[in-house]
Order: sequence, then structure tokens, then C-alpha cells
Amino acid sequence: MSDKEEKEAESSEDEKKEIEGQLKAEKEKGEKLEGEPIEKGESILVKITGKTQKGEVFHVSSEEDAKKAGIYDEQKAKQGHYMPEFIIVGEKGFLIDGLMETIEQMKYFEKKSVRIPPEKAFGKRIPDNIDRIGLARFRKMNNGKPPEIGQEFTKRTKQGPKSGKVTNVVQGRVIVDYNHPLAGQSLDYNIEILDKIEDFKEKIKYFMINKGIPPDSVGEFKIIYNENDKSLNITIPKMFLFQNLTYLKFGLAMDLQKHLSDKIDDVRFIEVYEKSPISDSQKATEESVMKKVKEYNEKQKEESEEEPAEETESEANEESNKEE
Repeated sequence: MSDKEEKEAESSEDEKKEIEGQLKAEKEKGEKLEGEPIEKGESILVKITGKTQKGEVFHVSSEEDAKKAGIYDEQKAKQGHYMPEFIIVGEKGFLIDGLMETIEQMKYFEKKSVRIPPEKAFGKRIPDNIDRIGLARFRKMNNGKPPEIGQEFTKRTKQGPKSGKVTNVVQGRVIVDYNHPLAGQSLDYNIEILDKIEDFKEKIKYFMINKGIPPDSVGEFKIIYNENDKSLNITIPKMFLFQNLTYLKFGLAMDLQKHLSDKIDDVRFIEVYEKSPISDSQKATEESVMKKVKEYNEKQKEESEEEPAEETESEANEESNKEE
């Protein structure tokens, strides 16, 4: 066996041992967590499927369930839409109240079906959240375009932008509903507790996915944590440098400081713009251009030296006075 073949065999054996070690660790972790009650403050992964009472699936957290419901979208899959929900138990901002309260009473790897009433889901329908806008005024607010049933519509208010949906056009008036589409409904959920996330950097990666960073790209971000000053440095990979990440960075920093406040004070995003190496063809083009510029300048200089100097107006006047 050659040296190369020996190294490849050793590498393959090391990978095999690493995988076996990971599987063993996961098995031991599962055995330890089995049947343990979930505690507030723990970071967990949950599989959730949500349906209306009419059986319409509006939320899934696995590709399998999305395909079963006939709502699978490959683009959404790439963006991480069909992944288990990452939540911190008991914390606001992750799930509706009814779901969070249910999960707080569950155990690891338990499955449960539950019906959540409107007040614990997306609230009751509020009549004051429905606008009737004159057609002419609506067109003016809609960049001159006529209304379309089902279109998203946002109006500016003193409290900030308010988003709703056009539901009807009646007698020259456009009906815009600003209630949540599922407001006023009791909703059915299937819940399964999948895992407990304990590794600090794993938690950060899930926060990044929650903010819209594709799961396949999260590993490209370099994460360095300094325990002494509780600072987190995140180096943004090249593929994201020319995208507008202002809101993503702000939102991610806010979430990390809020939900991991015991460990994180400062979040720093590092962007490195490396000098691109010049290719041989670019170098040749640059040298050719510089050569032409140099030749042009030398020619201009020669022509300037050959031409007689022009008289200035004052010199011409002096010469004229002498002749007189």
C-alpha cells in the first residue's frame, strides 16, 4: 500500500470513529433525557404542525409534513422553513402563548395534540381593525393601482406601518382587514419534543437560522466568543458581504443580547474585504493601457517643444509701440 493510500485509509478510519462517537453520544443523551420534564429557560427543538378546524395546514416544521400537506416549496426548503422550531422555553417571541404553555408541561420526546383557543393563539377578531377606504383614496395610497382581492396592503400610522389584506370591494369602498388571518379561530396543533440544545455555539447558529440565514450557509460564519468580556465576534463570509444585512445584523444582535444576556454583552460583526489577485490577462491589459498613455504624453511633449511660443497680448502691444 502506498503512502497516499495509507493516509486515505487512516483518514477514512478517523471519520468512521468520529461518526460512531457522535452516534454514541447522541444515544446516551437521548437515554438521559427520555421522560425528563422540560424546564423553563432550556433551549429545545420542537416539531410542530398547525391546522385550522377545517383541516387546512398553515404551519409545518418538517419537509415530510409539508409534502403530505401539499404545501412543499423547494425555495422555502433551502431557506430553512421546514426545520424544527428552536425555542427557549418560557421566553416571549418564539411561539404563541397557548403552544408555549403546553410545551412547559411536556417531557422530552413526548408527543401531544392540542386545540388552542383564539385568546391563546392569534387573538379575537377586532372590528376596529377593519378599514373601509374610498376607491379613489385607496388608489392614491396604492401607487395609483386598483385594489386586488387578497393583496397585501400597508398603511402608515402614528404607531408605525400597519399591514393588512384586501378582502372585498363593496359599493366603491375597499375593505382592508388588519386582523391576523387566523384571528378568531381555535387552532389544532401536533407537537413533538425532539431535542435539547446545550452547546453554546449551536444555540447561536439556531438564532441565525431563525433570522433567515439558510441552514447550509450558517457554517460559513466564523463565531468566536470571549468569555472574559462576554463579547461575541461573528465574521461574515464573502458570499454575504454584498448583501444588505443591516436589519439582519441588528435583529440577530438584539435576540442574542436578550435571550442569552447571561453570556453575551457585545455582538460584533466583522467584514473582511480581501484584495483580489490580478490575473495575467488583467495585468497585460493594464500594462498595454499604461504604455499607450506614456506614448501619448511623450508625443504631446514633443509637439509642444517644436511649436513657436505664442505671444501674449501684453508682448504684442509692446512690439507694436516700438514700431511706432
